Amino acid sequence: MLWYKAWLETRWRFLIGLAVLMVFACGAVLDYPAIARLNASVSTIDAPGNLGRLIREAAETQRTYRGFIWFQWYRQNLVQTWTILAVLLGSGGLMGASSGSALFALSMPVSRTRLAGVRGATALTELLALAVIPSLLIPLLSPAVGEHYGLGETAVHSMSLFLGGSLFFSLAFLLSAVCDDFWRPMLITCAIALSQTLVGALAGLPFSEMLRVMSAESYFRAGQIPWVGLGLAVTTGFLMLYAGIAIVERRDF
Repeated sequence: MLWYKAWLETRWRFLIGLAVLMVFACGAVLDYPAIARLNASVSTIDAPGNLGRLIREAAETQRTYRGFIWFQWYRQNLVQTWTILAVLLGSGGLMGASSGSALFALSMPVSRTRLAGVRGATALTELLALAVIPSLLIPLLSPAVGEHYGLGETAVHSMSLFLGGSLFFSLAFLLSAVCDDFWRPMLITCAIALSQTLVGALAGLPFSEMLRVMSAESYFRAGQIPWVGLGLAVTTGFLMLYAGIAIVERRDF
């Protein structure tokens, strides 16, 4: 009953997000032949300064199919869209629900801890599916453009995204336990996630350290899974989830 109720509350966010990500995944694969031809001419671009360097580095990374998929899918489209979906699924919850839905949930013969825990676990399961299912289209569709992409790489990048990015979900979940509406937790968490990208840009880097962990850049470049970053993200996220559930348990409705 609780799981089904949590699914009903989040199903449209999940299903629409899944459809969008699957379209993006198909586009990432099918765009490769055209981008590969375009990259052949980028080496002649001699733009000055930091912008020119970033353009040349991006072009160099995408000269191989593996580099193209990492840059376009795991570094950009998937990370950015999935993070927005994580914030959307983490926002709201019991505190942000409509008054009728919240009163119905509170009247059920279960503890608030279980209510909030099931809500969080359902959303995390959906986020795991959003990280894995669209990415499986990459190895499945790669033969259509005469290329190959390994399932092992798909698994590493998908799980790095889920484990690292769950930090943003947990933050939205915690803020939703404090705020009585849907919009403030979503906007605050989106602003923090956006600042990660801006910090990286201001420093002259493609993106900041948290997003490097989510895209498993160290694995792409050197075959090293970012265990430390993932461990810190999971630990911090767990603590925020625990704090959010404890706040819901103690709040006076």
